[in-house]
Amino acid sequence: MAKELPRLTAKEVIAVLERVGFAFTRQSGSHKIFKNSEGKRVTIPFHGSKILHPKILKSILKDTNIDIERLRELL
Repeated sequence: MAKELPRLTAKEVIAVLERVGFAFTRQSGSHKIFKNSEGKRVTIPFHGSKILHPKILKSILKDTNIDIERLRELL
């Protein structure tokens, strides 16, 4: 399977985060901040239906310890 990142919007990424246990904590401007029960925090830039830049998506996946294959399963 290819290691290429899927093109996702912030809404789609938030849906995946909520499936793995992250909950919305607060918002700072256009950035939504989520935490899980372990205290891990991840910030999602929320700009309507714009597709997230691949570097931002890669950073979100790194912060949440989700690999690309797991992300595809959760979509």
